Parts: sequence; C-alpha cells; structure tokens
Amino acid sequence: MKISDLFIYQSLSKEQLEFYEEYGYLNLGKTLTDEGVIQMREQAMSAWDKEKEAFREDNTWLQNSLLVNIHHKAPLIKDFYFKGPLLPIANQIIGPNIKGVTSQLTFKMRGNVKPFGWHQDNGYGELDPYNALTTLTAFEDVDEDNGCLRLIPKSHKQGQITLKKERDRNKSESIELEVDESTAIPMPMKPGETLILNCWTLHYSSGNESKTRDRRILFLRYADADAVEVYNNRKPRIGRLLSGITQFDEVRNFESDL
Repeated sequence: MKISDLFIYQSLSKEQLEFYEEYGYLNLGKTLTDEGVIQMREQAMSAWDKEKEAFREDNTWLQNSLLVNIHHKAPLIKDFYFKGPLLPIANQIIGPNIKGVTSQLTFKMRGNVKPFGWHQDNGYGELDPYNALTTLTAFEDVDEDNGCLRLIPKSHKQGQITLKKERDRNKSESIELEVDESTAIPMPMKPGETLILNCWTLHYSSGNESKTRDRRILFLRYADADAVEVYNNRKPRIGRLLSGITQFDEVRNFESDL
C-alpha cells in the first residue's frame, strides 16, 4: 500500500495562514485516510497495550495518559511524523529548517476522568524561537463527552506565561493555570483530522466521561531546527532533523539512523 493511500497532503492557503496567525489554532481537516486511521490506530494500540495498565486514580498524568516516543514503537507513526503531511505545514508556518521534538500518544481511555489543566505547550518545554507547532491527530470521534480539547482563541497573543512555581520535571508535574474561560471553545474532531496550535495557545481538556468510548489522539510537535531550551541554559532541543539545516551537530546526528 502506498503512502498516498494512507496520508492526505495539503498546502495551507493564505486565508488559513492568516486564521492561524490571528486565532492561534487551525483544524486542517483530514490528514489521514480512513485506512490510514485504521492502520495507525492498530499500531498505536499495540504499543499502548504492551506498556500501559488500566486507569488508576493514584497514577500520574504521564502514567495514565501519555506514551512518549511513539515513533520508536509504531513504524507508520514514524513515517507520518518524519515525512507525512504535517511536515510541509510546519515548513509553511516555521520555515525551511525543521526538527521533530515530541511524539507521543495522548490517550484518555474510558474511565480516565482526570482533566488536563489549562496550559501553554511551551510551558512544558520553553523553546526559543517561539514558533513551535503542536499537532493533534484524532484516531476516533472526539467531542465534549469523551474529553475533547477546549482552547481560548487569540490567547497566544499574550506570549509566554511565567509559571508562579517552577515545575519539577523529574516528577512529571502538570500545569494548571488560572484563566478566564469565558471565551473558551470546544474543538471536536473527526477520525483522521488534525488540529494545530501555536505554542502559546491556552488549552485544556476535561476527563473522558463516556462509558463506551475512548479518546485517542496522536500528539506531534515541530520546532525550528535551531530551537533551544530556555529552561536548560539554552542548550539545543534534541530532535530529529526533518528538513533543511541546523548549526547543531547533536541535532544533525540525532536519530539519523531511523
């Protein structure tokens, strides 16, 4: 089966780029065909079931909801991450030099009623330049019942929010900002659709209240190839170079054998 049977490529229009710049988010529509959703979901669940147990109230959000470096465990997700339809979108928004900096499953299986608090993705890993791109691809219908994203349009315009208390990264502490939710809107998604977010866009998701449905999403993040970690003495963020060039040898060589 060809990649074109699984992935749906597109180029953002001037109007779509303007919307993203103004509102801090954009639903791209389908980036996976129906067959692509089926195959990618099967590979994702195979990896998930090998490493994860059922939801437990006393587990951390990382234990209950995240499976990191999924591109190491699912070959189709690796192809989607490295050379799929989101890379040219990242090129349009960020520029020609791109690295992949996060790949993970963000699952809220039925029974997982814990919310993710309000946060900016750049709060979990502050990168400079401040143009990192979050992408969320749905493996099934996602709505308010099973814990879809809620976001605040235009919230990215306030820039980086300084946390009142520094997170202990070794304890997988979550961020829960206090925000005015009066303008927040839900982001329902259909299987195979991708939502993209500015690194400063405020968002949140409630728990999965459905008794019969899971909420399974693929989270990928892209950044400028020379992006550095502000919180880590401005060392380069390590990630696979996906397009263009970088000044950092450690980025150029990272996962080059994959």
